[in-house]
Amino acid sequence: MRLTTLVTTTLVGLGLVLAGPAAARTTSASPGAAGLGDRLFPGLGNGGYDVARYNLDLLYLSEDPAQPLYGHVDITARATQSLSRFNLDFAGESVGAVWVDGVRAAWTRDGEELVITPPRAIRDGRRFSVQVRNFVSAPTVPDAEDPFSVAFFYSAEGSGTAPQPDGAHRIYPSNDHPRDKASFRFRIDAPAALTAVANGVLTGTRALPGRKVWKYEQRQPMATELTQLAVGRYTQIDRGGSDGVILRDLVPPASLADLEPKLALAREHLDFLRARVGRYPFDLYGSFVTNAPLGFALETQTLSVYDGTVFSEFPQGLWEGFMMHELTHEWFGNSVSPADWSDLWLNEGHATWYELVYAESKGYVQEDTGTEAATLAEYMRIVYAAQAQLRADFGPPGRPKSGAPAEFFNPNVYGGGALVLYALRNEIGVEAFERLQRRWVRENEGRSVTTADFTALASRVAGRDLTAFMDAWVYGESAPPVPGHPDWTIDPVPAPTRALLAHKPHGVGIRR
Repeated sequence: MRLTTLVTTTLVGLGLVLAGPAAARTTSASPGAAGLGDRLFPGLGNGGYDVARYNLDLLYLSEDPAQPLYGHVDITARATQSLSRFNLDFAGESVGAVWVDGVRAAWTRDGEELVITPPRAIRDGRRFSVQVRNFVSAPTVPDAEDPFSVAFFYSAEGSGTAPQPDGAHRIYPSNDHPRDKASFRFRIDAPAALTAVANGVLTGTRALPGRKVWKYEQRQPMATELTQLAVGRYTQIDRGGSDGVILRDLVPPASLADLEPKLALAREHLDFLRARVGRYPFDLYGSFVTNAPLGFALETQTLSVYDGTVFSEFPQGLWEGFMMHELTHEWFGNSVSPADWSDLWLNEGHATWYELVYAESKGYVQEDTGTEAATLAEYMRIVYAAQAQLRADFGPPGRPKSGAPAEFFNPNVYGGGALVLYALRNEIGVEAFERLQRRWVRENEGRSVTTADFTALASRVAGRDLTAFMDAWVYGESAPPVPGHPDWTIDPVPAPTRALLAHKPHGVGIRR
C-alpha cells in the first residue's frame, strides 16, 4: 500500500515509522512449523510457540469508515521448541519492522505468512516477545461472494470485525488458530467524534486534541477469531450489571429506539443460560449491531455482532433465537474453544441446542426454525429424517468436508450437532446430561478442546464408555437410531427443507 506524504508524516509523529527487513544470523535450531495441521485449515496457526498475550496499539487516522488501520502488536510467547525462525499469520497490506526481545529481526512475507528470523535462536521453554511495528490493514465492504470481505468490514457508520474462522490475520499479525488462546490489551487512538469498542472491559480513556484514546482489557483467554474492533459513529447503551456481569450494547444511532428494548432481553437470556450451565465465564456481555450486510451473526467474545436486518426484517422468535445462539457461544466456543476446526459442532451444536431449548420455553420453535415443528423434539425428528441427505452432502457433524464456508458452516454442524446432543441426553438421561453440560464448561474454562475430550467427560459422568456411541453419531457415514424413538426414520428430504435446516430460514444468514 502506498502512503501519502500527509499520512506518512502523521505516522512518524505518532512513532509509527515504516522500515524494511533487517539482517539476521542463522542458527542450528529448527524453524517452527508454518501451520498447526488443522484438518480443514492446515496452514492456519503456527508451530514452535504458544502465545500468552497480545498488546495491540491501533490508530484510526480519520472519521472515514473505509480508512486503513495502522498499528503495532507486541506479542508475549513461550517457545515449545528451539526456534531458528518462526511464523506469524498476516494477510494485511504491509509491515514496517519486526523486533524480537527488543532487537531488530529479519523478516519476509510468504503468502499469508510473516516469516521471522530472530538475531539469535530462541531456546525451548523460553519466554520471548515479538513486536511487529507499523502494520497496515484495510476494511472492505461485505460481499456475499467473498467470505474474506467480512473479516474487517465497514458501513456508513463505521467499521467492525467478524474474523471467524480464519480472518483475524487479515487485521493484525497473530497465531490465528483457536488452539492458541491468549489474553489481550487494546489501545485504540481515534478521532474524538468516534466511539471505539473492543473485547473486554474498558480500563480507561484519554482525551487528546481532536482525538480520544480508548483502552480495553480482555483478561480471560481469547481465540484470535473472536476479536472485535468496532470503531465509528455508534451509540453505546450502558445497562449496568447483571449478577456481576457488565451489560453494554453498540448500535447505529438511527436504530437506537428500535433496538434498545430488543437488546435489553440479553439480561433475561443470561439468567436462562446461567440457570442451566452455570456462571457466565467473562466480565461483560453485549450486542453490536451494524448496518453492514454481513448476512450472519457472530459471537465475537463479550460483544456479539449482528447484521441489523436480523432485528428489522424478521419476527421475534427468530431474532431472539439469534441472540440466544450467540450468547450460548460465550460458554460453548469462546470460553471452551475447539482445538481443531473439525470440532466446530461442539460450538454450533450446543448453541443450536440452547437456542431450541429457549425457543421451546417461549413457544417460538416454528418461528425460530422456519418449520412446522412446535417443540424441540419435533424439530429433532425433522433433522434426523434428513440425516442421510445431510451426511452425504456435507459430511457427519464432526467431519465437515472442507473449510469452504458453505461446507464448513453447514446444517449438519448446526442442527446435526444439536441432534447429537439430543441423542446423548436420551442415552444417559436428563439429569446426567445436565451435569455433563455444567462440568464441561466449568472444567474446561479457558481451554481448547476436542470431541474426544467431550466423549471422555460424558463417559465419566454416565459411568460407562460412550466412545462407540459418540463416534457413530459424530463421525458415522449414517446416523444411528435415536434412543427412545424407535419409530423415527430417515427419509428423502426436499431441497427447501434442507435449506431451512441450514439455519437460513426466510433467507436470513446463518448464526455462526
